Amino acid sequence: MEVIRGIRQMQEKALTVRAAGRSIALVPTMGFLHEGHLELMRVGRRLCDVLVISIFVNPTQFGPSEDFDQYPRDEEGDLQKARDVGVDLVFIPTAREMYPEGFQSVVHVERVTQGLCGTSRPGHFDGVTTVVAKLFNIVGPDVAVFGQKDYQQLTAISRMVTDLNMPVKIVGVPTVREPDGLAMSSRNKYLDQEERASALSLKKSLDLAERMLAEGETDAGVVRQAVESLILEHPHTRIDYVTLCDPVSLEEVTRLGEETLLALAVHVGRTRLIDNRVIRKGTPGPPEDEGAS
Repeated sequence: MEVIRGIRQMQEKALTVRAAGRSIALVPTMGFLHEGHLELMRVGRRLCDVLVISIFVNPTQFGPSEDFDQYPRDEEGDLQKARDVGVDLVFIPTAREMYPEGFQSVVHVERVTQGLCGTSRPGHFDGVTTVVAKLFNIVGPDVAVFGQKDYQQLTAISRMVTDLNMPVKIVGVPTVREPDGLAMSSRNKYLDQEERASALSLKKSLDLAERMLAEGETDAGVVRQAVESLILEHPHTRIDYVTLCDPVSLEEVTRLGEETLLALAVHVGRTRLIDNRVIRKGTPGPPEDEGAS
């Protein structure tokens, strides 16, 4: 496994790989890798000849009051995990090189970034799409792999790639969960034992909404109220949003259709967690005591 820290060196390496007729899969990450990241890498490993990951805590997608400075970092541990899963190249640029003095270009995706996390995190998705566009230009991947846990991010990147005719295939991978059902996230490390128990309310609320639809409830307001009540029954929880929306446009709906995205953002203690599920008519709801999915 080779570690590359310079943009020019990464571009030259990618050109050499492509000139040899080999395909490239890219998994962009902010490091502090967990099993969810590793699953993305395994998918990329299967799809292409050469697997590249990036490790870059991107400052432009953090707001002024968010946790950029505290965001967990473990480069040594990350490199060992990447090596174990079969990564070929690890790109670890610096913020100074990614955003040199005078940097002023932004990739802005319009409508799909407006609601959900876009409401409470203004500018976040401009940071995401800009850094991903830069990584695509630097690495030149044939395939890029992202997790569906960050559903709005995946939607915005897919929209960008389509709109700007980028020659990259975007692959979304289902959310990887802990054995108790909590969606894997680098921020889970912030939770203490009691908060961790309350964080399970997100998964429970997705299960509840799926059961309600299976039992015939299609009023989005009724489902939202039930979900909010379940979450707020747990200590240390504060809801950012509970949204039922079209899974393609991300526009809110008043009634659940054949497929409806339920997206959540909840503060548990000082930690902001997100989760989501596309719930479908005719899909049996999970039992009350279901564990991980």
